[in-house]
Amino acid sequence: MSQQYKLSVDVLKSLQSAYGSDMERVVQALKTPSKRYYFRANSIKTSSDELVERFERRGLSVKKHPVIKEALYLDIEGPFEIPIYKQKIVVDKFTAESVLQGAHVYAPGIVKCQKTHRDQKVTVVDDQGQPVASGITRMNETEILKYRHGLAVEVTSSRYKVPSLRETDEFQRGLVYPQSFPAILTSRILDPQCNEGIVDLNCAPGGKLSHISGLMQNTGSVIGVDRNKQKISTARETIKRLGCSNVTLVAHDARYFDLDFPNVKADRCIVDPPCSALGIMPKLYEYTSTDEILALAKYQKQFLKVASNIVKPEGIVVYSVCTTTIEECEAVVEFALENYRLTLERQELFLGEQGFKLYPSAELTQRFHPHKHDAGYFIARFRKTA
Repeated sequence: MSQQYKLSVDVLKSLQSAYGSDMERVVQALKTPSKRYYFRANSIKTSSDELVERFERRGLSVKKHPVIKEALYLDIEGPFEIPIYKQKIVVDKFTAESVLQGAHVYAPGIVKCQKTHRDQKVTVVDDQGQPVASGITRMNETEILKYRHGLAVEVTSSRYKVPSLRETDEFQRGLVYPQSFPAILTSRILDPQCNEGIVDLNCAPGGKLSHISGLMQNTGSVIGVDRNKQKISTARETIKRLGCSNVTLVAHDARYFDLDFPNVKADRCIVDPPCSALGIMPKLYEYTSTDEILALAKYQKQFLKVASNIVKPEGIVVYSVCTTTIEECEAVVEFALENYRLTLERQELFLGEQGFKLYPSAELTQRFHPHKHDAGYFIARFRKTA
């Protein structure tokens, strides 16, 4: 672990390999949240214009993306100074990165809370001791550790401020879905058409799944697959809230979906597999090793194999990952081109930059860079050969 960056040596090597002289800029960008907080208007229930009006009446300045009409965003404010109190609450990495942007602290995310009382002023720190916010406790130590449920710290001061859409009526009614801009773009690059058959091999928590359903106007068939039953439950809650009636969820290991469901043939398939997530911002610290990155790349290739088997001849496969490593991006694409019946296609919606030109195929892929686009992300669009 490099104490200067709070990134593992392997992560720094990966960033150096990908970005060369720009690595320092990338590392600094990764430490801070994106400048914009994106969310998607759910076209099944509302329109972007209606949402903008609703939020404006509440005093929120919501802006529309100039190209993707359902993509909306709020500017993220900060950084701000926060008061530092003697009493500390230690939270896990995921919670800390959310709290850094103004989220409240809920009991499951707390790692340590010794001698904590109700209505106590506390500073929230990650498990490396980095302060991310301050607030007031709404539970004591016993309640936090016994029940592991509920609001534990109401955050009053954070480094950055983002309105919490998940606490709004619009979220509860399924009018909006918080989602990064590249993730919204990915479903548009898949370009699902009405009455088609679509398979999402890595569907939880349901962001792209519900977007695809909306783009199809609830026609045709969308199958969402995930082997984790809890994640399937989360996806089920998402599609119910957003009103997606053309979706079927399957709890199954998607790496064997083609073998266990041989009759399913799709017009289009989306592959958004687990990855090292090195493009998600902010990053307070990151321990990922080279071995883990290589294992993830091997894992990702298995899903692309299944996608190439279940999609019909001339059908479309879109691959996306929220990371920056060459091993999980350009190298996975090159492997797919060499081993599966897939060819790359140019992406009509090209709002990032071309992939790194280590392979001839890279110019047809699309990358988003943390220091340029406020996210690290990669997208490739394939067509299956006849």
